[in-house]
Amino acid sequence: MKKLLLLMFLFIMARTIAMAQTSKVFDDLSMKSKILGMERKYAVYLPPGYETSERSYPVLYLLHGAGDDQTGWVQFGEVQNITDKAISDGSATAMIIVMPDANTGKRGYSNDATGKWRYEDFFFQEFMPYIEKTYRIKAEKRYRAVSGLSMGGGGTFTYALHHPELFSSACPLSAATGPATLDEAKTRLQKETPGIADTLVEKYFKDQNVVSLVNNMPDSLKKSVRWYIDDGDDDFLYEGNCLVHIAMRKREIPHEFRIRDGAHNWTYWRESLPVVLAFISQGFHQY
Repeated sequence: MKKLLLLMFLFIMARTIAMAQTSKVFDDLSMKSKILGMERKYAVYLPPGYETSERSYPVLYLLHGAGDDQTGWVQFGEVQNITDKAISDGSATAMIIVMPDANTGKRGYSNDATGKWRYEDFFFQEFMPYIEKTYRIKAEKRYRAVSGLSMGGGGTFTYALHHPELFSSACPLSAATGPATLDEAKTRLQKETPGIADTLVEKYFKDQNVVSLVNNMPDSLKKSVRWYIDDGDDDFLYEGNCLVHIAMRKREIPHEFRIRDGAHNWTYWRESLPVVLAFISQGFHQY
């Protein structure tokens, strides 16, 4: 009888430990932003063992596309299952993944041209500091990465190009690469803000056109960020990504560029995520 009770106790303890080692996802969290004047939602993936360990973890900021919110990568991207598998098979290191909402108030990851909506300022001045104080995150460039799809791919490009001192790796997927020309930027912005000054249009174009940002990158920063750029051969955003690749080749900026079979959809991005996790993990490790 004592042996049976002991076995039952050990079984219960083993199950308790196993359950404590599973990953957790929370997709309806929020923080207050003074810059945007509202509560901002986000989702977070905490790796297996987070709740029972005292260690700190590297972090991936994973950005959703237009029309989604902080739940996009959780619900459609299957981030928990894919990341659990990558950590389990050793292709990715244990990490925290943070997914902010950029679809409330105004859609997108940038400041608007007028400076009235300052999402990028919110991200770097409020959101990232809040996240890295709230969770056990290694708050150093080497242990921080950014990735995203479509609109979030555009955010990945601009965030890493605007702040190469903050990210070890950047992985834009099927990325929007900003207005292709100054005239295109002017047409778009005049629809949003009739009569907008040409100086504001020019500044916005300079800040958001990825090819322009690449062409103006100082030589000293060419190797500052590890780049993995991925786009489908049937993706409608292929041209912008190819132009960025060409610009990077001409500037001799090291990067991985992949064109795979696929279109602008979640089937494609779910296949991209394991590769992204492996790529950024190489940056988190010594190599």
